[in-house]
Amino acid sequence: MPRITATKQAILTAALELGALHGISGTTMEEVAERAGVAKGSVYYNFASKDKLFGELLTTGVGTLSSTLREARLSATGFGRIETMVTAMLRLIADNRALAKLMAAEIFRTDRVWQESMFILRREALSEFEAALNPLVPADTSEDARLLMASAIFGATLMGGLEWLLFSPDKPAAAVADAVLFTFSGRLGEGQSEATI
Repeated sequence: MPRITATKQAILTAALELGALHGISGTTMEEVAERAGVAKGSVYYNFASKDKLFGELLTTGVGTLSSTLREARLSATGFGRIETMVTAMLRLIADNRALAKLMAAEIFRTDRVWQESMFILRREALSEFEAALNPLVPADTSEDARLLMASAIFGATLMGGLEWLLFSPDKPAAAVADAVLFTFSGRLGEGQSEATI
């Protein structure tokens, strides 16, 4: 992997900060150049267009997410894999708030030029949750159902993580992981009488 130059890194960082604040559509290349402290020509030298700039930013972010999930999955067994993956994903979200916010806004968009590569990378991240789920679900569970389960865990973790960082940042990460995992535990409603359900 080629070494990234300081200028290119400054541009990516500026684009990430502005994209998280204003969205991709609300961010201009001029603003990126100004925030990065470089000439506009430097931005276009490194990235031919805004689409190329944000495409690289997002695909790199999803690739990092996939690697993080894979490492977490391989470090545990049974349902512990899901627990470890949710915790690792929340930690990654906490360490990369702007990227998480941008990814949440863009990952399901279908009108972007980078959508195909995002779809492949998103599928790669979901396949890590699928691999963790495989030994936990009945053997006759369809591939579509497994993908939906993986998507549900991924989505709940991503949105729960953003909710945490935006509205309850003082809450410990372990409490957020416990809340996300509890929704998949099958224990919702335990201890309530029929009258209160």
